[in-house]
Amino acid sequence: MKNIINLIVEKNEHGQRVDQFITNKKNDLSRTRIKNLILNKKLKINKKIIEDPAKKISAEDTIDLEIPKPKKASLKPYNYKLDIVYEDDDLMVINKTAKISMHPGAGNYDNTLVNALVNYNSKNLSNIGDELRPGIVHRIDKDTSGLVVVAKNNLTHENLSKQFKEHSINRTYQALIWGKLRPQSGKIKTLITRSSKNRQLMEVGISKGKVAITNYKTLEIFENEKTPTFSFVECKLETGRTHQIRVHMSYKGNNILGDKKYKKKFKKFKNIDSDLEQSILNLDRQFLHAKTIGFTHPITGKKLEFTSNLPQDLNIVLKKLRNTNK
Repeated sequence: MKNIINLIVEKNEHGQRVDQFITNKKNDLSRTRIKNLILNKKLKINKKIIEDPAKKISAEDTIDLEIPKPKKASLKPYNYKLDIVYEDDDLMVINKTAKISMHPGAGNYDNTLVNALVNYNSKNLSNIGDELRPGIVHRIDKDTSGLVVVAKNNLTHENLSKQFKEHSINRTYQALIWGKLRPQSGKIKTLITRSSKNRQLMEVGISKGKVAITNYKTLEIFENEKTPTFSFVECKLETGRTHQIRVHMSYKGNNILGDKKYKKKFKKFKNIDSDLEQSILNLDRQFLHAKTIGFTHPITGKKLEFTSNLPQDLNIVLKKLRNTNK
């Protein structure tokens, strides 16, 4: 049996966008999900299929929105030890290691965080999103380590998605970048769009793209005759665009160490400390770590915040820099 939401537009609701109207009526559905359902021909206004989320409604219109039954994906379990920082009946916070993708995609359908979650507990994951991404509310890059939150049911997923959309979730990252930021603390606000030269990359847009805001502060600067100039920085996201911190640091001319996509070529330095040079060359991913995540628990309403220390591979480089900088 189909699950269909039936609504009638009142006089004082005349002229609203249909996606906003449904969002106001159904607090358990995010506007993003409602929009996607409309684009997938699940909405009827006065028994006629409507595919425009911005369609204006009129008094006494009948609104019927079909909520499809979640699809079950055939995901192969991956026997991978998860670093679980927190878990209750509704959600999990996981400290993701680098070199593992968040979810199945081209070239890798089995050895991902999602497959590991299925192996851990396949029955308790939200399933309202992409069928290949059960539980996944947000993402961090494959070669970025750190904290991610996973939804174990659909109500939690919807609520967390709303918090991400409203930018009310606290997310702090740490990165090691080339050079010095000027000013040393501040805010970067740009548009970010897909690169016109390489569709796998993002870039700062001049007239098109989504607004991206990164607040940053410099924690340490490493600068002497034995090292190239590096800065250890903290970035707090106001928005969460694809590759946002990596794009913003590149835009400032201070690429993240080890970033192969938005890279600054490492050149041979004449007087560089040999141990430091080797640790830099050994780093096989970007020096970027999701250190903090804070949010309101969707069910209890309690404020939660979690912190993750730098993993060993990043800590080695940082310690070498500190020792060389003495």
